[in-house]
Amino acid sequence: MFPTDLASFLELIRQNGDAAYSIMFGYSASHALLFGLFGGYAASAGAFDLVTLIVVCWLGSFFGDTVRFWVGRKFGTRWLGRWPRLERAVQLAAKLADKHYVWMIMLHRFPHGVRGVAGFAYGMSSLSWPAFLGLNFIAAGLWACTVVSAGYAFGQVSEKVMNDASSGLGLVTLVAFLGLSWFLSKRLESAMERA
Repeated sequence: MFPTDLASFLELIRQNGDAAYSIMFGYSASHALLFGLFGGYAASAGAFDLVTLIVVCWLGSFFGDTVRFWVGRKFGTRWLGRWPRLERAVQLAAKLADKHYVWMIMLHRFPHGVRGVAGFAYGMSSLSWPAFLGLNFIAAGLWACTVVSAGYAFGQVSEKVMNDASSGLGLVTLVAFLGLSWFLSKRLESAMERA
C-alpha cells in the first residue's frame, strides 16, 4: 500500500534504505534533479544518511554520463535515426562540446533539456576519454553536492517553519518546493536556448 502522508513515505524510505539508495543511484544516473532534491529533503528528516546519499548520487551521475559518452563514442548518431529532432540536438551539443567542453560538462546536469543529450554529444565530440572522465567525476560531485544539499537545506528550513504542523502541510510544502525547482529548471533551460 502506498503511503498517503509525508511521514509514512519517509518511514517507507527508512525501512527500505538499501533499495531506496539503489533507486536514488538510478535516478541520479538519469540526472533526475527533482529526485536529488527530494533525497536531500528526506535526508534532513533522517530517512537517508546525507553523506551516503551524496556519494550515491555522485556515483550515479558519473556512471550515467560515462555510459552515455560510451554510446556516443561507439555509435555516433546512427541509433538516433528514428528521432530526427533528438539527433539534431545531439549533433549541435557535440559541436558546442568541441569548443566549450569544460563549461558544458560542469553545468549540463542542471538545465532540464540539456541533461539527456549532453553525454552522447561528448562521446561524439573530439574530447578524449581521460579528459571526459576527470571532468565528469568533478562535475558529478558538484551536481550531487549542490542538489542534495539544496534539498537538505530546504528540509531543515521547513522543519523549523512547520515545527508542529501536520504531515499534510509538510507534503504540500514539499510539492511546492519541487514545483518551484522544476519551474526554475525550465527557466534556466529557456535562457540557455536563447544564448
